[in-house]
Amino acid sequence: MDLKHSPARTAAGDGSRLPGGAGGAVGTGSSAGGAPITSRGQSGTAAPGTAAPTAAGPADGTGMVQLLTPEGEWLDDSSYGAYAAELGAEELRGLYRDMFTIRRFDQEATALQRQGELVMWVPMTGQEGAQIGSGRALQPQDYVFPTYREHGVALTRGLELSHLLRRFRGISHGGWNPSEANFHLYTLVLAAQVPHAVGYAMGMARDQAAEPQLPEAATVAYFGDGASSEGDVHEAMVFAASYDAPVVFFCQNNHWAISVPTEVQSRIPLANRAKGYGFPGIRVDGNDVVAVHAVTRWALEHARSGKGPVLIEAFTYRMSAHTTADDPTKYRLSADEEAWVSRDPLTRLEKHLRAAGLADDAFFDTLAKDGQAMADKLREDVLAMQAPGFEDAFTDVYAEAHPLIQEELDFHRRYEAGFADSQEPTA
Repeated sequence: MDLKHSPARTAAGDGSRLPGGAGGAVGTGSSAGGAPITSRGQSGTAAPGTAAPTAAGPADGTGMVQLLTPEGEWLDDSSYGAYAAELGAEELRGLYRDMFTIRRFDQEATALQRQGELVMWVPMTGQEGAQIGSGRALQPQDYVFPTYREHGVALTRGLELSHLLRRFRGISHGGWNPSEANFHLYTLVLAAQVPHAVGYAMGMARDQAAEPQLPEAATVAYFGDGASSEGDVHEAMVFAASYDAPVVFFCQNNHWAISVPTEVQSRIPLANRAKGYGFPGIRVDGNDVVAVHAVTRWALEHARSGKGPVLIEAFTYRMSAHTTADDPTKYRLSADEEAWVSRDPLTRLEKHLRAAGLADDAFFDTLAKDGQAMADKLREDVLAMQAPGFEDAFTDVYAEAHPLIQEELDFHRRYEAGFADSQEPTA
């Protein structure tokens, strides 16, 4: 069934509310408020073929972009609807396939950690809509700076999923070559990647000015609501605004900075902070993969075209622990989690696919089989991973041989040989 013939209604007047956290109101469809303000202080211009999207809503949080309701109902929207309308049946099934795959990956990685095969794991269940929706909006020339939880974005960039587990297996400081997929290594230091994303974006702009034939590109800096309180984020936004850097700040507000709730960190929606720097801020329902995809496409086009940075706040919820070393039952109620179950990003899109006749039982059954095959292969790959030798610690310090490092390696070899010689076999 074609999307334009599927059930839809206008976005105005819904009035439903997302549970959990300050400023949780949802004005479905385009957010309330005036036109976005660019870093030059003028009204932002519309992306080609669409009206100018409005900025994030007022301080009470009543403005949030939503294009697909929790019941799977498609919403008309004058600002971002044109982007959503470009998603055909195959694209929508692809979004669901990605979300299903990465959730199954997350489950298997968690099981591997619980069984002692990984040192630690960082779950992302519940945030599939925010990650897959934004990741699928990227173009190949764009560059991503993730935190340590962007497994879904990594999938959309074409990374081998088992490579994500090398670091958590303890056999690598990275796990993949960032330049191959324009996806940087995971950053465990909170918010450290955000200034890097701005600097890289400024370099992109200089390259574009020197070589106009290069494709327009932008960077995306992913971070969480907890990291938004870090000074690195503030400094990065100051620089981005000052130099109109082609960067999209993508904040996944999952409501919890480990055990600290969002309302402790900010009295207003995080997207509103963009106003203080003079660039657009958009709050989007992070469990609505369609809305996230549309908003991120607009933001990337805005940044690539030289109009400066954009802040996106994806309002979502972390359905599992911060890491496998965390116990969320110590600081939040199970009722809070249950309130978000009905807003699950996978369930929402599945309802729409079924209601619109875009997917049947056979599609979902095939996904389940493919997901299990992926999980089996992932486990096989992890168990086959071999830890590097101790001498590799010496060779990985400098790109080229260094006399001091070689001296230390020689000492280590003599030290080890001494132990071997002193251990004579016993009768």
